[in-house]
Formats: sequence, structure tokens, C-alpha cells
Amino acid sequence: MTPPTPQPQDPGDGPAPADSGSVQSPADDGVVPPPDPHLTATAPTAPDDLIYEHGPGRRVYYAAHQRRVDITALGQLTLALPAFLMSMLVVLLMSAILDGCLGLPFWIPVMLWLASGVLVFHRPTEDLLARYLLGLRRPMPQEAARLEPVWREVTAIAGIDGALYQLWIEESDGLNAYAAAGHIVGVTRFALEQLPSGQLAAVLAHELGHHTGGHAWSLLLGHWYGLPGRAAWRVLRVMARSVVTPARCAVYFAVGVLLLAIGGLASTAAAILYGFPLLLVLPYLSAAVGRRAELRADRHAAALGFAPKLAEVLETMHANEIRARQEALAVMGGRMERESTPARLLSTHPDFPTRLHHLRHYL
Repeated sequence: MTPPTPQPQDPGDGPAPADSGSVQSPADDGVVPPPDPHLTATAPTAPDDLIYEHGPGRRVYYAAHQRRVDITALGQLTLALPAFLMSMLVVLLMSAILDGCLGLPFWIPVMLWLASGVLVFHRPTEDLLARYLLGLRRPMPQEAARLEPVWREVTAIAGIDGALYQLWIEESDGLNAYAAAGHIVGVTRFALEQLPSGQLAAVLAHELGHHTGGHAWSLLLGHWYGLPGRAAWRVLRVMARSVVTPARCAVYFAVGVLLLAIGGLASTAAAILYGFPLLLVLPYLSAAVGRRAELRADRHAAALGFAPKLAEVLETMHANEIRARQEALAVMGGRMERESTPARLLSTHPDFPTRLHHLRHYL
């Protein structure tokens, strides 16, 4: 379950929007249309073992502060600063080129790039991210009828306005969920169909913790502002592989020197801010902050009373992981080897025994 990134809207106590996927009432003439076999065939069948205490018409008390920025979100933003500086230098270079060639004022591209960060909270932009970057889709009517009451119960217990978020589905046979951007909450079709409502609520409470803690938007914001720098580095690598003539070699060499100079300036600035030794372990620190975000989201779900159900989900995922590894070894031959230390340190998610260990105080 990831920050990972990964929210149609909960109907709350008001009328559902036209595209929310809610089941519509039959016509006034009393004629009920026959059920669609394609929809009924895919209706979720997981048991509904959740006690609903905050249904439509019930009073819900919302917390005064719906979101916060915890220490994990601040850590994610801090560790994204070197990439931001690299991107800033690339944008400044492109602004200077546009100013010299087209006469475009130097400050316009820079200000547009800096202001573009608000797009991560823009609903239409989030829809595009959900559909084309994360590969999510809107819930079908039966899926919405199953998912929305569970989401409403979780957010009501947390004192959060669930209508602020958008629920999405991923067509996947794996057990996973997402919190992304400012309002995206996604679950896999497998999780929706196979998990009992209590376990599904625990998964959604975990993803809600990523949002209320600021993990989702801070991670996406850091990624967004690092795009120009990463794009410049990829262009340099492509150009280096496509050199075929001495003339092109000279041009590419000049561009390469320029990009390396930009990278050197960004690294120098980051080294001044962090210290050079800390810069060398930046990937490991980023992974450690990601693991801490997962543990904090687990704690958020546990504090809402979903620790037992979340533990059941984690135990199931751990068993599935071991089974998949054993099946792969049976096909390829050999024996199960322990994961290397660098691989564990670069993992953005804690292993399942660690997550269960941190839940023990809530069980």
C-alpha cells in the first residue's frame, strides 16, 4: 500500500454527483429495468462484517484540522531539495535561451514552473494523473455501492470529510491500495471483491493516514519539481548513445559539459545545505523516510480502531509474498535466499513482520 501516490467522491449526506457511480433510483412509473448481466456478474461478493455507525443522515463531527504536515512529509520535501535545485538550474538555462532567441521575458518560464506545483491539487489534473499515470478507473455502480459506505464509515470515525476525496479502482488481481496527489484514494479490484469490509476499511484508513499526514502530496510535489532535472539527464544519456559523427560528437560534448556543469552546481548547492557525506546517502535516506511514512499510516489506521483488521491484511500479504517466492524458486530451481542489506535499505516499504511488530501495541 503506497504513498507509491494512490481519491469518485463520497456522497456524504448530500446528493451524489452525476459521475460518482452511485446507483440511481428506478423511474417514477414504477417500472424497474432488468439487471445488466455484465454488471451483476462482476459485483463484489466479499462479506460485509463492518459495523456501520455513521450512515446517511447520521451526525458526523469533523476535526478542526483536516490535514497536517507531519515530520515525514517535511522529510520528503527536504530530501527533494537537491532535485529541485537541479531542475531550477535547468529551467533558468531554458529561460535564458528563450529570452535570447525569442525575446520572451526571462522571469515568465521560471514563474510558470514554480506556480505549476498547484496542479497536483487541481481536480481535473488529478483525474488525468489517476487515469493515465496510475492506470486507475472510476468505480462501477456495484463497486461504488460497496466502496462508498466503507469509506464513509472510515472518514467519519477519523473526523474527516470523505467527500473531499475521490475513490478509484485499479484493474489488478493483486492486493494493494494507493494514496496520491491531493485527493486520490485507489484500491485494486481484487481488494474490493475479496477483502471483508472490515479489512477493506483498515486498508482505506491506512491510505487516509497518508493524506492527513501530508505524505501523498509532498511526495508528488517533490517528484513534480524534480522532473526538469531528470529530463535533462535522460536527454544527455540518449544523446550520448546516438553519437555517430565527429560534428555531432562536438555538439553533444558541449551540451554534456553544460549539463554536467549544471549538475555540479546543483550538487555543490546541495552539499552546502546537507554536507557532502549526507548527499552520498540521499537515496537511502529517501527510502527510510518512505518506510517511516508507511509505519505512520499504519499507526493512523490502528488509532482509529482498525489494528486487528489491518494485521489480518498484512499477514495475508506476507503469506502471499512467501508463496509467490516459493513458486518462483520451484520453477527456476535453487533455494530461497535472504534479501541483501542494500536492497532492504533501498526499499520504500518496511517488511511485513516489521509492520506487524509496530502494530502490537494496538492489538
